[in-house]
Amino acid sequence: MAEIEISRSGAVLELTLNRPAKKNALTSDMYRQLAAGLEEAESDASIGAVLIKAEGGVFTAGNDIADFVRAAQGGEAQAAVAFVRKIARFSKPMVACVEGIAVGVGVTLLLHCDLIYVAPDARFSLPFVNLGLLPEAGSSLLLPRRVGMARASALLLLAESFDAGEALSAGLVNAVVANDSLVEFARGKAAALAAKPRAALLQARAFLRGDTDEVSARIEAELAAFGAALKTPEAQAALAAFLNKSK
Repeated sequence: MAEIEISRSGAVLELTLNRPAKKNALTSDMYRQLAAGLEEAESDASIGAVLIKAEGGVFTAGNDIADFVRAAQGGEAQAAVAFVRKIARFSKPMVACVEGIAVGVGVTLLLHCDLIYVAPDARFSLPFVNLGLLPEAGSSLLLPRRVGMARASALLLLAESFDAGEALSAGLVNAVVANDSLVEFARGKAAALAAKPRAALLQARAFLRGDTDEVSARIEAELAAFGAALKTPEAQAALAAFLNKSK
């Protein structure tokens, strides 16, 4: 079974993370499939919105660290980079629903979504600094816009984890929904978006999202800083400790 399932529900394209045995940790192949799904949705005029969800009661533990380290050491981390670039410039509405943990890129990708619905057990973490790394996916720009500078500083600099209630009060997510109805609730919201007059919807979204060039420029600056940080003894030691712990 594919680790990223791409399916349709009416005019909604659904991207489902389906690697529950590994807490849906993202590999290079999964990033490639996600980018391909977004490309399909972008080019298909019959698709009006995208829903991002996950199997197994967990959204994602973030990057598969072993896969990420191999890709970075081999100079092949471009799959993750291509996905981040794609999602930042994606023009159609995106809805996400989150159960369980969302770590690292599992949070930063949400900043590119328009509507986010989470289960009561959702828990979020941005542990970049703890790993000797830098925030990515434009999060240093988008998170303060979404939740304010004070909260963003605590979340990115202190790397404090937070729960569904805190995410709601911060304005990161739209609603907390019971686990057993979360997917259908989010699917209904995505369908409602897809049913709107398309041109007006896309233009309204574009105005809300703001200058994509600014976001893309921040992503490129973050990528350069992230790559430099990855080579430091701090980051290498932190990643090695993580891999040893996971073994």
